[in-house]
Amino acid sequence: MSYLQKSIRGSDPNAASIALALLIKSGNLESICRRLLVIACEDIGLAHPQAISITKSCVDAALMIGFPEAKIPLSQAVIFLSILPKSNSSYLAINNAIKDIEYSNIEIPNYLCDSFSNKSIDSKQSYIYPHDYPHNYVKQNYMPKGFENKIYYTYGNNKFENSIKEYWNKIK
Repeated sequence: MSYLQKSIRGSDPNAASIALALLIKSGNLESICRRLLVIACEDIGLAHPQAISITKSCVDAALMIGFPEAKIPLSQAVIFLSILPKSNSSYLAINNAIKDIEYSNIEIPNYLCDSFSNKSIDSKQSYIYPHDYPHNYVKQNYMPKGFENKIYYTYGNNKFENSIKEYWNKIK
């Protein structure tokens, strides 16, 4: 599995095809399918957000068809993932956020909590509804106390994330 993921991550469809062939020989279709979905999220991510949907379609087809023909949609997914631009920005963001909250007492601003929440702060401020503002955006604090200056998501260097970054730089 590692060989497959590292070959796809390295954008080598030829090595990834060999890795897939070795995995197909083992006969464990479900494990191959799970790994392809992980790769679509972890290694392609926001560089091509539709990768998960397309990979899921290939995986569903492979599971429905079964071996030996399952090799065809699996190969399609492997080559597709290999030749796409890559981004692990969402993977890094969630891992860093999980690490930071592990030993923290999180105090969410009151205006962001349900009315029955007991873990809140800032009862003076009201929630501002972004959809009532131009571009459906309004500047307000969404971060817990003590986390206000933390940055978890950093835009990846690819066409999709660069276009979103440009959009938000104009709006904010």
